[in-house]
Amino acid sequence: MILVTGANGNLGSATLAAVRARGAVAMGGSRTPGEGMRHLDFDDHARLDLTGVSTLVLISAGYAEDDKVVERHTAVLGAAVRDGVDHVVYTSLTTAGDHLGFALAHRATERLVRASGLPWTVLRNGLYAELFGGLLIWAGDGVESAFGDGALAAVAREDLADAAAVVAADPARHSGRVYDLVGTPITAGEVAARLGVPHRIIGLGEYRRRLLDETPGLLPFQPPMLASIATGIRHGFLDGTVPDLTDLLGRPARDPLAVAVEAASATRSEASL
Repeated sequence: MILVTGANGNLGSATLAAVRARGAVAMGGSRTPGEGMRHLDFDDHARLDLTGVSTLVLISAGYAEDDKVVERHTAVLGAAVRDGVDHVVYTSLTTAGDHLGFALAHRATERLVRASGLPWTVLRNGLYAELFGGLLIWAGDGVESAFGDGALAAVAREDLADAAAVVAADPARHSGRVYDLVGTPITAGEVAARLGVPHRIIGLGEYRRRLLDETPGLLPFQPPMLASIATGIRHGFLDGTVPDLTDLLGRPARDPLAVAVEAASATRSEASL
């Protein structure tokens, strides 16, 4: 059986659906499991249960400080070894993202995966096209961003889910491999043009100020994380392409520009409420 962690999250739920669409026997794991899911709380180490799991698709347990993320991943990998899991597929961060504010937890987890002694595959996921579009800021008659004229090799979340499903369905074929799953470079200006609105560039200092002073609900680690994404895109560190994604999928990737435009349109609707 294949088990996908974080199955109530966006990537986890999409991956579980993609695995099942390939005809594989799969179950989701979550700290808040729905019907047919397994309770799997990375913070409740004593109750981690991976018995009967052949392939574990470990969706990164982000949205926390690095030490908490690594602690969670250490616990679940320990359970995987104890309970006889045959293969671990870990969703990591694109190689080009080494400088980003949340990269270290991913690279530390990759070390843990390799040291576990289990067969493994690492999927270094590019940044979502949905995220790129969602981070554009609606202001007046247009959008603003700190991305400058820089491009992001963005990738649709569903393509990453499909790629994970390909690997999980035949893990032995991909054992010991690291795939860099990035898409086609897009810019904020291109998204704005598709939306039919102007794009105004703001400075990184102004962006950080807005994150700290004008964005309620952000956790302490999130403003530096988001600022690192902005500066990485702005200065051309996240626009490189490799063919791993389309090679795995065996088809062209979804158009990340269209996905980003849809995400930006959704935030425009929310802003108007």
